[in-house]
Amino acid sequence: MTARAVGTPGPGTGRLGAVSIAIGAAALAVCAIGGLSAAPQFFRSYLIAYLFWLGIALGSLAILMLHHLVGGMWGHLIRRPLESATRTLWIMALLFLPLAFGLRALYPWARPGGLDAEMLHHKAIYLNAPFFMGRAALYLALWILLAFLLNRWSAAQDGAGDGHAIGNRMRHLSGPGLVIYVLTVTFAGFDWLMSLEPEWWSTIFGMTVIVGQGLSGIAFMVIVARALSRDGRFARVARPANFHDLGNLMLMFVMLWAYLAFSQFLIIWSGNLAEEIGWFIPRVQTSWAIIAVVLIVFHFFVPFLLLLSRRTKRSMSMLTGVAVTLLVMRLFDLVWTVQPSFRHDGLAIHWMDLLAPVGIGGIWFAAFLWQLGRMPLVARHEPAEEGAHGEG
Repeated sequence: MTARAVGTPGPGTGRLGAVSIAIGAAALAVCAIGGLSAAPQFFRSYLIAYLFWLGIALGSLAILMLHHLVGGMWGHLIRRPLESATRTLWIMALLFLPLAFGLRALYPWARPGGLDAEMLHHKAIYLNAPFFMGRAALYLALWILLAFLLNRWSAAQDGAGDGHAIGNRMRHLSGPGLVIYVLTVTFAGFDWLMSLEPEWWSTIFGMTVIVGQGLSGIAFMVIVARALSRDGRFARVARPANFHDLGNLMLMFVMLWAYLAFSQFLIIWSGNLAEEIGWFIPRVQTSWAIIAVVLIVFHFFVPFLLLLSRRTKRSMSMLTGVAVTLLVMRLFDLVWTVQPSFRHDGLAIHWMDLLAPVGIGGIWFAAFLWQLGRMPLVARHEPAEEGAHGEG
């Protein structure tokens, strides 16, 4: 049986990967040249792009562990694309390095005297460059370790006569792994996003980052599953019932994101405390409010209404359209979170805000495609597949 017969991507994938990495490298090179004269803007745009693509990889890691815990054919459909996305985390670790050179451009606390204010002085124990970089290294190492173990055991399960023992091993790791994921992503959200304005805090913020990553991961997987739905053995599991389940999962993330985002806004706005409300003022009382309205409409209301429909969730093309919209909105949400911290007067989108996601995305997507071609697209000895034939 050939690799193509078991669902491994064909030669076209390699060509697509080569084009992707060429576009990505060229876009990053242009951004780097632009950064010579506008270094602060380069690092802001790079941070947004980095967190967008890291969110897809980490969201995939969380969904993969969720699948190992609860099972189901929905996870069997996207298991190999999920694993491929998690194997890009080492690339994201390397791509984090430019941010290490931009700490002073991004974070007020990293500049001399940045935490001299009385209300911020006590945060210097936590917000300092050596500890910040040490925490970042710890987060990335833990994420890569979880991905490495799950992928190594998944490959071993393919060659095993009975995959249940290895499946149990992955399930036993996934429970603690999700706890580690939630804790590390929460603190990474505090470090990389919330500390852009160190005088502000929100206990909900970490959960909004986690849910956003889950939404990014599942939306990307819907797009990938649709693209692969005519490819070899993968078509056998790409049934409407499985896409319906993915649609339900995407709906859950949409609703949870809206609930957390609105709760954070309502609590802070009604509390009207100077040290908290200052974060929202430029985002809702200047032209940045345009992005807020776009997010309300296209990050929640439109996807929510469409995903309530069974027809939408069982149509690959319609569900893919919703997924593409949500991925674009995830990028908008990051722009709305990051840029007003530097541009308080109103909406201003720089060309690097558009090109940096293309640059990092080209490199990340090429790595994803390379990893996707290393293993068959459908895992063997998957317990969820037993007795599932004929559904849909």
